[in-house]
Amino acid sequence: MAEASTDGRGAIFTRREVVDFILDLVGYTADKPLQNYRLLEPSFGHGDFLIPSIERLMVSITRQKLRPTARLLRDSIRGVELHVASFGKTAGEIREILVQNGVCENDADDLLDVWLIRGDFLLTLFDSHTFTHIVGNPPYIRQEMVPNALMAEYRRRFETIYDRADIYVPFIEYSLKLLDEGGALGFICADRWMKNRYGGPLRDLVAREYHLRTYVDMINTDAFHSEVIAYPAITVIAREPSGPTRIAKQPKIDVKTLAQLSRALTQDELHDKILETTVSAGGPWTLDESDALTLIRRLESELPALEDAGCRVGIGVATGADSVFIAPFDTLNVESDRKLPLAMTKDIQSGEIEWRGLGVINPFDESGKLVSLSDYPKLRDYLELHSDTIRKRHVSKKNPNGWYRTIDRIYPELVARPKLLIPDIKGDAHIVYEEGRFYPHHNLYHITSESWDLRALKSVLSSGIARLFIEAYSTRMHGNCLRFQAQYLRRIRIPRWTDVPKDLRHQLRDAAEKNDTASREDAVSRLYSLSTKERDIIRS
Repeated sequence: MAEASTDGRGAIFTRREVVDFILDLVGYTADKPLQNYRLLEPSFGHGDFLIPSIERLMVSITRQKLRPTARLLRDSIRGVELHVASFGKTAGEIREILVQNGVCENDADDLLDVWLIRGDFLLTLFDSHTFTHIVGNPPYIRQEMVPNALMAEYRRRFETIYDRADIYVPFIEYSLKLLDEGGALGFICADRWMKNRYGGPLRDLVAREYHLRTYVDMINTDAFHSEVIAYPAITVIAREPSGPTRIAKQPKIDVKTLAQLSRALTQDELHDKILETTVSAGGPWTLDESDALTLIRRLESELPALEDAGCRVGIGVATGADSVFIAPFDTLNVESDRKLPLAMTKDIQSGEIEWRGLGVINPFDESGKLVSLSDYPKLRDYLELHSDTIRKRHVSKKNPNGWYRTIDRIYPELVARPKLLIPDIKGDAHIVYEEGRFYPHHNLYHITSESWDLRALKSVLSSGIARLFIEAYSTRMHGNCLRFQAQYLRRIRIPRWTDVPKDLRHQLRDAAEKNDTASREDAVSRLYSLSTKERDIIRS
């Protein structure tokens, strides 16, 4: 990472208007004696946060008519950066700012030696040093980009690295632990940790020991100098007793608007355009006191979750080498019982199954064990022909004796089961009934049930009920799409099939078969006893 490209090290550069907004939110403003504060930027890159902070520090010193010496300013700033070129570039700019503001050259050099640390923030020790303000945009790096030995050390040090948590999660944890009593952290980063499973331990830590003061949803805003895939949010977290969280959404990115918003979010009286809520340990955070959330809370209190109502949510097969394991079914040269017809996202784009003729190799027997290649000569020859590609996969290196397994086990009996297929990433709920002919690909989630009529369930989920829950609990993706993942689908509430009146069962099924929107809306309204206002929420 010390020599990596911008993309390789997860560097995203933040617009100056947004940086100033965050500094205002955490209270690092030039009208205060900033030389008495201690500010940290954990991954300063090109100095997006560090340089504006130092400029504010210099203005504060000038206003107080103080002489800017190394002795006075020694503890005021700390910044950490791993990337060699970024470190050097930013250090040069900071030195120039210091000298221009009356710091003698020797003192400027002394301050740079103390202020700037080149290294990995997650491995940097600050002795007993704590900070009144921590600001920045932590790097967005997936675990697989980090060497195993280093990842193991991170896990040893940080309790919030759970499941497939990205590196910004321990960045937040370590920063919080470095906060002084009453200190505030202001970060702009991906909002996934607030809802995803991997963010659970960090959410619990914040709810237990800190106060989420402010949450600003930055979806569809130009917060950065480049486009990002994961939607960002600004969070201000303080080391102080827990209290209400003030919420703002999608502000216009200009100096005047953000200055007005920062005042509204930090003043004692609640501004009429600012929402307030509270966060708690466990579960995703739904930071929105909207009518939709009120409806969700009612349904959650009255009805069972999807799987408690007799349905099962799963995901299709990931192979790790689709170019080998997936091919046209008719020409896939393996034994007939070693391949299955495969449904992919493109097969259901129209809302119906329009199979493009692909199949997937199944290397497992009925008990879940890998078949012996000596028993299947065609399969053996095919796999050995592509062995170089297959053996490069992580799952093959981890299981050298089972080098030809797919990442996920395949359950061939799933082919014959009727199921609802749902694409992972979509702008709206896209629910397709599949009568029991295909195995789903990894990009498709599936719902099966021994009790619910799946055509009737399709009516329910397509009505807006699925989107209602997914929108509340899912993270948003590029293009304003939602993640229809199992962890979110399982939060949908439905009645048990035995509690659905017979006439309503028929109406739900008929609405699905005839694609009758009006009949579907009426049936779902009766099913959930929706008021006129709630019905409008579902429709919208």
